[in-house]
Amino acid sequence: MYVCSCFGVTEQQVKQHAENGACTPRQIASACKAGTDCGGCVRRIQALLGRGACPRREPLDQAAPAQLTRRTPATPATRLGDAA
Repeated sequence: MYVCSCFGVTEQQVKQHAENGACTPRQIASACKAGTDCGGCVRRIQALLGRGACPRREPLDQAAPAQLTRRTPATPATRLGDAA
């Protein structure tokens, strides 16, 4: 089945590029131009990549999110002329 009709790129070709390391729509576009003309196939490419077409992509860690730390504001510098 065609994914990109502008450049005649098939689903199988996208999967092959993903197996070769192209794991983002931009990398797929660099490999075969799919998604660079009308852009109508970009969502389909994203869906293919999201469904495991890219075996090298690491799954997101489902552990607890990292703790956010609050930065404290820096103390103002002493201005010239301020007497201590």
